[in-house]
Amino acid sequence: MKNNIILIGMAGCGKSTIGVLLAKTLGHGFLDTDLVIQKREGKLLQQIIDGEGLDRFKRAEEEALLSVDADDTVIATGGSAVYYDDAMKHLKSGGKCVWLSLPYPEIERRINNIKTRGIAIAPGMTLRDVYDERQPLYRRYADITIECTGDAEENVRAIAEALGL
Repeated sequence: MKNNIILIGMAGCGKSTIGVLLAKTLGHGFLDTDLVIQKREGKLLQQIIDGEGLDRFKRAEEEALLSVDADDTVIATGGSAVYYDDAMKHLKSGGKCVWLSLPYPEIERRINNIKTRGIAIAPGMTLRDVYDERQPLYRRYADITIECTGDAEENVRAIAEALGL
């Protein structure tokens, strides 16, 4: 029986940091789907976006998400994972989805490397546009929403409590 915890949310919300701490707390494995993409493609996320285009990055991301086969694992997804309905259904079939929500000003404060971080932003869109576009998608897929206003340890405790662990 799969017992995964899937973390979704904007870049900068703490999915990877909180994910590692949560995995240690629960005795789960940890998987970062951005790293799965990089390993499968042999390139950094930004290199895929810059060299092959956003459409190729999106195909690589969806393929990586659909390839995930894990048990008792905390899965940190890329911020754009919620664009792929089949991939999200696949991930959710193996566990609970937790949205790490942060207000836009905090996301903007945390992301200071937008041009090199590998964020899926279409030409002409701003970080705010992406944030606004994704909010309803995060809401749609989330089983649980955690307002990540505290430090990482507080957020881990809030997730464990919300999951009844």
